Amino acid sequence: MHAITIPEPGGPEALVWDEVPDPVPGEGEVLVEVAAGAVNRADILQRQGFYDPPPGASPYPGLECSGRIAEIGPGVSGWNTGDEVCALLSGGGYAEKVVVPAGQLLPVPEGVGLTRAAALPEVTCTVWSNVFMIAHLRPGETLLVHGGSSGIGTMAIQLAKAVGARVAVTAGTKEKLDRCAELGADILVNYREQDFVEEVRKATDGAGADVILDNMGAKYLERNVRALAVNGRLAIIGMQGGIKGELNIGALLAKRAAISATSLRARPLEEKAAIVAAVREHVWPLFAGGHLRPVVDRELPMPEAAAAHRVVEESGHIGKVLLITPQGA
Repeated sequence: MHAITIPEPGGPEALVWDEVPDPVPGEGEVLVEVAAGAVNRADILQRQGFYDPPPGASPYPGLECSGRIAEIGPGVSGWNTGDEVCALLSGGGYAEKVVVPAGQLLPVPEGVGLTRAAALPEVTCTVWSNVFMIAHLRPGETLLVHGGSSGIGTMAIQLAKAVGARVAVTAGTKEKLDRCAELGADILVNYREQDFVEEVRKATDGAGADVILDNMGAKYLERNVRALAVNGRLAIIGMQGGIKGELNIGALLAKRAAISATSLRARPLEEKAAIVAAVREHVWPLFAGGHLRPVVDRELPMPEAAAAHRVVEESGHIGKVLLITPQGA
């Protein structure tokens, strides 16, 4: 098969479409013939040499994909060859074939095409696990999403609205904020021109956000705590704004607030399987009902992964950037 390899860490040009050995499914695994993969920030970090795959994972980038089951490994039940699926991966999505633990498979949801389903596993699992399983967002509460026009952000908006929450977002352009509004966002903050703490407080009569989904890390830590409501929950899922920040414990105590920080890639298989099962139970029916849809900025041929990385690094996209394999085209 062919896959995107990284012979040496570096810029987008470090991504090389090359012939590699076919993977073989082991106990509890299936082999998926990939139709499409999606670009995530973690792939960029891996390409740059800052985020190695977990032990035993595929060395190729790609944390999610869609395709058809080509082979069933020992000990797998409930799936058949030919089934159309999408999958949460620890790596290997930028390839024509990938081995997936059966617990990380999802059927392609009703109303979503096979290639576009590649935009779903990472964002749905990230949002559901952080915003609902950990932060317990409830109907009537306010969710603040940083990077509202990103793949994570566009899914967070839709899921929060589907459960009856109010949504505030930050983004850097009017076009991005307009797209967030189309998806249901209620409070729109241009972070280049406005203070999100002030805007969220103003829109909530001084209360603040009950839950904040943050991809920035250190840069926003102090302001996120100020933007939280009493009993608020801050869920940190990224560190685009740095890894070390100063935390005012007194402010946190005064608000009886909580901070969580998670990643998906290195979690044990059983934890990932539990998240995937929860997503299938709670999120997948919302696609059939028309409450959710994948937001895709563009689709590029997988051999052109370097161009896709440039798009994501320039942050001009809205939603997900997909990579289509030759067999998925």
